[in-house]
Amino acid sequence: MLVTEQNKRFDIQPEVLITTSEGIELTATIVMPKHREMTLPTAMQFTIYADEKSHIKTAMHAAAHGYIGLIANSRGKRLSSNTITPFEHDGQDATAVINWISKQPWSNGEVVMYGGSYNGFTQWATAKHMPKALKAIAPYAAASLITGLPYENNIMLTANYEWAFHVTNNKTVDHSVYANWQKRNALVKELYESGKSISSIDKLDGKNNPWFQKWLKHPSFDTYYQAMVPVKQEYQRIDIPVLTITGYFDGGQISALDYLTRHYQHNPNADHTLLIGPYNHHTAQNKVRTHHSNYKLDAVALEKDTEEIVFQWFDYLLKNTAKPTLLKNKVNYQVMGSNQWLHKASLAEMNKNAQSFYFQTNANEQGHYLLSNKMDSKLNFIKQTVDMADRTTEHNVSPWPIMSESFNVDNGVVLMTEPFEQPMELSGQIHGTLSLAVNKKDVDIGYTLFAIDNTGKSMHLQTYISRASYAHNMSRRELLTPNEKKNIPIVNARMTAMLLKKGSRLAIVLNVNKNRNAQVNMGSGKDVGSETIADAGKPLVLTWFNDSEINLPLKVWQP
Repeated sequence: MLVTEQNKRFDIQPEVLITTSEGIELTATIVMPKHREMTLPTAMQFTIYADEKSHIKTAMHAAAHGYIGLIANSRGKRLSSNTITPFEHDGQDATAVINWISKQPWSNGEVVMYGGSYNGFTQWATAKHMPKALKAIAPYAAASLITGLPYENNIMLTANYEWAFHVTNNKTVDHSVYANWQKRNALVKELYESGKSISSIDKLDGKNNPWFQKWLKHPSFDTYYQAMVPVKQEYQRIDIPVLTITGYFDGGQISALDYLTRHYQHNPNADHTLLIGPYNHHTAQNKVRTHHSNYKLDAVALEKDTEEIVFQWFDYLLKNTAKPTLLKNKVNYQVMGSNQWLHKASLAEMNKNAQSFYFQTNANEQGHYLLSNKMDSKLNFIKQTVDMADRTTEHNVSPWPIMSESFNVDNGVVLMTEPFEQPMELSGQIHGTLSLAVNKKDVDIGYTLFAIDNTGKSMHLQTYISRASYAHNMSRRELLTPNEKKNIPIVNARMTAMLLKKGSRLAIVLNVNKNRNAQVNMGSGKDVGSETIADAGKPLVLTWFNDSEINLPLKVWQP
């Protein structure tokens, strides 16, 4: 009966083969409203996740909103006879599809793109070429190879190791790849504890992973990646409206905000809107759940329904209807614990009231160091020693669940503010400079950020990782001089927003990033992808200097 009703309302074309001028074959699913009396705009997704049933449902939803719904797949998927190729050609292939759409009798010449994660990446890849018919994009949790997965701030993560199998094993997607999570956990545990190089992970797995090996050969933001996404002046040409949606707990937040930051950096007049709240990678792209881990979301945070907001926004742009109520300004964010959405003109406006903090070097009884607004007049330091060959412990690990009855960490340098004398709003990104010296040629640094209430309960807000040799320039590695003091900027830190009640404190745990979730940088100066435990040498000695400046986006709460 449902199928009969669908057929009454929609023209459904499950598989349409589109051949580009270069002879590339691409498969599309198209759904149109029946009994339409005029040409319509097309709402398009471009994805490597080929799934006909899912595509029909997604395209039907677009058609129900008065659009031609079209889901196109990367080359090599479904009917395409080409080789399956993740990422590399999606921008030019999606552009070819848009040009094809604009010539169809049912098209009014307007195309909008939307979708999340990989489908967010493909929108930016398409915007690099700026086809004439493209009128707006709505990327949520948008992926990026160098700031999201498989790399985060030039550090290769293990989380994405299996992904290439998932999308290249067959013409659709291979769901068996992620079915055995116990096997995946055992694999990354074995890799970490063995001290073998991350490049040997597929040997441990017993099968070749050529895509993972290819990406390992590109640890910097080099021409390989730059050929796929907008760079520098290309952002100037992106003059269409953009709506970015992400979450404080979204693994794709860094890449989503990196696109936004670069867009405004190279195009100050960009029409780019951000919607962000306490969402993870799934809930940023879909309807919201009541909890993230054991944190219960505020009632107003549940108001976000990503696709409904996106289509309301498309209607606002193309059909002159009302703007979505949550999009009151360029930056729209939900302050956890306040049950309020707030709205600012830019990320810069959010961060402009940041307070500068410096750490004292005398530990208290708990072994913690005070974070205060006053920098000591005398240069001093805290030393941290980490044996990179010791695989019985891990450093800079994100705790789960995120809320705890007390604040406890296994290692790291704990910096803690005094209790706040009045309610404070923490909204924005941490910026600043970490002043350090290390007895190696490189180091992967990081921190974990916690909010601690007046009863001692703690909440993990974010984890930061960065490779010191790339912190100044993601495109070029600059090795450190051992034992020489160096200022390392905090780059691409995550955004968060939370109401801190009177008596609350913030804790930052400075650390070395050494755990099973990422490759381990031994500091030898060699290609980190090929380093093994044999390159560890003497224990790493990291000196944190007290002229480090940590800018926290804090201000007095004004309800």
